[in-house]
Amino acid sequence: MTPPALEELKVRARIARNAAVRGGDESAPRLADCLHETARQVGFQHWEHARRVLGGLAQAGEDMGSFWHSPRCDALLNHWFADLTRARLAQAEVQGFLLPYRRQFVVAREPFIRELGLDPADARWQAAGRDLVDAYGSAAWMTLCLARLKAPGASFG
Repeated sequence: MTPPALEELKVRARIARNAAVRGGDESAPRLADCLHETARQVGFQHWEHARRVLGGLAQAGEDMGSFWHSPRCDALLNHWFADLTRARLAQAEVQGFLLPYRRQFVVAREPFIRELGLDPADARWQAAGRDLVDAYGSAAWMTLCLARLKAPGASFG
């Protein structure tokens, strides 16, 4: 079964392709090109990158993309780490949210989560232990991914 977040990206790609075809664009992009572009719009390098990460197939240490980041978060003070152990210590200290960012980690507070277009009080965060590294691939993580995709487009930059 395809995870809901991946289904959402596929639907967006099909909509983009169909709109180009209906618009009479003789050079309408192929569906594969639309999948790559849709993946890039939400923080991945290409479709395969999105498929691995959102499908729960990525391994520890792989690039997780910038899916859990928004340029609007750049103005906020957050803690960034290259080391997961240090990130977890900081998360416990500030009672923040631990999020993956490419091959690094960010410990964020509630305003960061709101800038992602998400509700920090959502019960799914508690189910994930407010740690999207540890919860990777879990049901809570998958539902938060879908909620992130449904956030306003401006939250992706």
